[in-house]
Amino acid sequence: MVIGKRQPTSLVDLCVYTAIDNVRYLGDVGETDLDLLDRILPHCTVDQLEHVEKSTEGRDLSSVTDKLWKKFYEIKFGVENTKLVMERMRQKKVVFKWMQLYEAKMKDAAEAQNKACDRIAQLYKKENARKQSRQVQLCTKVPPSSKRSFFGGSGPSYNVSNVKSNIMKKAKLDFLNNEVKNLAAMKRNAVQTNHGASPSKKPGGFSGKSVASTSRPIPRRF
Repeated sequence: MVIGKRQPTSLVDLCVYTAIDNVRYLGDVGETDLDLLDRILPHCTVDQLEHVEKSTEGRDLSSVTDKLWKKFYEIKFGVENTKLVMERMRQKKVVFKWMQLYEAKMKDAAEAQNKACDRIAQLYKKENARKQSRQVQLCTKVPPSSKRSFFGGSGPSYNVSNVKSNIMKKAKLDFLNNEVKNLAAMKRNAVQTNHGASPSKKPGGFSGKSVASTSRPIPRRF
């Protein structure tokens, strides 16, 4: 015997290594020895191990897979939760397969997650309804006191239409006043022109001096 010479790999080991490399393709393991399954199945994921167990008909693989499911339970839900489940089974003197416990726990977690999602969806819906109702009130109901001043000040509000009407009235009044003034000026100019052409006398009227001069007797000539 040569010392240090490497022993050739057995045919069984080659089969096990090949099965491990292709574990994702495993299904019904049939009558495969439990010793071989104990070497192969630990390399399965949760979904792969579940597929192998449900595909294998007429054979219970829990003697190999139960410890694997317990390990998956610890990884998924924690060591403390796993210990709590073991303590409850001990107190109630019942034993469940860890595959069943894992599936039941996943179902409870899914239901709790769905309920939480439903609650969040309801809260989100109510919040959206509240925001929309506030937006409708702001768009349809505008208090009169919220109008700003025509000149942009913070004082009392003014009606823009009334302000425009007052401005138009004032413009009309100014126009009429200017017209009246223009007419009066034209009349004054006309009167002054007439006075410059001939002395103005009141019809049928005499001044004081003319009355005095005309009161003297006129000598008669023969």
